[in-house]
Amino acid sequence: MGSTRLPGKALTSIGVRPMLDWVVRRSARATLVDSVTVATTLDGRDDLITAFCDESGYPVFRGSEEDVLDRYWKATEATRADAIVRITSDCPLIDPEVIDLTVAGFLSNGGDVDYASNTLEPRTYPRGLDVEVFSRAALERAWREDLKPESREHVTPYMYRTTGLFRTLRVAASADYSDHRWTVDTPEDLAFARAVYDEFPDGEFGYREVLGFLSSHPEIRLLNAGIKQKVIRVKP
Repeated sequence: MGSTRLPGKALTSIGVRPMLDWVVRRSARATLVDSVTVATTLDGRDDLITAFCDESGYPVFRGSEEDVLDRYWKATEATRADAIVRITSDCPLIDPEVIDLTVAGFLSNGGDVDYASNTLEPRTYPRGLDVEVFSRAALERAWREDLKPESREHVTPYMYRTTGLFRTLRVAASADYSDHRWTVDTPEDLAFARAVYDEFPDGEFGYREVLGFLSSHPEIRLLNAGIKQKVIRVKP
């Protein structure tokens, strides 16, 4: 709830539901995901998130606000997960099919992959369909060895930026859609997401349907066309 560019964004409404509700519901529709847990912080502002999860019947775990890597590891211990699928709560257009494709890539290599993602460069999916899958062992190693607060805030940079320690897999779309911005971090992004849900109010859509909608209504893309993604900077 403490987002600086869009305060309270996790529970802001998009159509008939709060954004977090859409993210949980759409993530849970992925057939290769066994369960979904909301990992929020101990900050008092996030009591609202815990209350919402309790009312909705969603499992919730609370941990460090700034050391998100620690929060993920302790949530993993609490849920006894063998593999972790990371979805950020500012992605209300997250696609269950894309989640399944990424998880399938992780699983299909017979344990030879520590980290699979559709965000590895060169990225091809729209920003906002980001999926990361990693093993419990990889998460524990990062939790023990990554000593940089600026990367622990983002959980996974140690896994995909540390040469030679982790076996990674890049998952790509059939075409390059990386110029699309579907994440919600600003009021302009929120206006974009609301416009999409105005077109698909029941939430029954995938990324292809959104691409088709935007092709017919290019003015919707202009709503957040000027927003730049914040860059993760980690000191050497």
